[in-house]
Amino acid sequence: MLSKNQLGFLYMFLSVCAFSIMDLIVKWSHTYPLGEVLFFRGFFGVLFYFFIIPKQRVKNFYYTKRAGLHFLRCLFGLIALIAIFIALRNLPLATVVSISFAAPIFTTIFSIFFLSERVGFYRWLAVFVGFFGIIIITEPGFSSLNIYYIYPIIFCLGLSYVAIAIRQLSTTEPVWLISLNFSGAIIIASLFTIPFGWIMPTVQDFFLLSLIGVFGGVANLWLSQSYKFSEVSLVTPLKYLALVFAIIFGYFIWNEVPTIKTLSGALLVIISSIIIFRREIILKKQVSIPRHD
Repeated sequence: MLSKNQLGFLYMFLSVCAFSIMDLIVKWSHTYPLGEVLFFRGFFGVLFYFFIIPKQRVKNFYYTKRAGLHFLRCLFGLIALIAIFIALRNLPLATVVSISFAAPIFTTIFSIFFLSERVGFYRWLAVFVGFFGIIIITEPGFSSLNIYYIYPIIFCLGLSYVAIAIRQLSTTEPVWLISLNFSGAIIIASLFTIPFGWIMPTVQDFFLLSLIGVFGGVANLWLSQSYKFSEVSLVTPLKYLALVFAIIFGYFIWNEVPTIKTLSGALLVIISSIIIFRREIILKKQVSIPRHD
């Protein structure tokens, strides 16, 4: 039998693997309209949540007294999801993953305004280190006027507000309802893109596109299970394995070789987010920042 910490490590590892495979398929899907890919993410991602709805909530699973906050969580989540999908389609995989690690930096800043939290010296230091890392990673893009480098930053901004909203919602709302509402919002938003043209996928492509939703759904469930069984400070460093997977996938599939600037900036961003997570633990706050929820 595995201990709780070992189970936490296992679930986190599985979550990172699932997210990495999802990113891989999203990058591959560039020939399909973005709205169509979003539909597959939402539809096949929502299926899992119906299996974990408590029996007593089956008839009124949709009930909430905080519809406004759910709406904002879904809105900013959609902005983040669309931004990361665009980035994955147009930038090297390792670059996108490296910048996405900066989400805790923006969450720290947002917590001042939305949660009235006080941020001390160490977290401010982490914020500045992280921003310096982002500048190093994105400098080639800005110097060549490559607008796609902005999208991973938009993703971080959107995801940061999502983390704040989830922290507020989780005081009264079950996790499955928060995730279910977001998956439903993805489906609804994607349907509005049908008039702009969808492509009928082949059987093989249909299977691969559906895996975007499957892996996105199970990845977040596994992420939640990881935080349930183990301390955040113990399992969070495993999330940075995603960069290793991104480098491997990018090199062998798309012949992408990360630059020294990308790796150096990624190191600074990772150090920054680890400092933030460690300070959150010391201050007795548990931070759980989802990906593509």
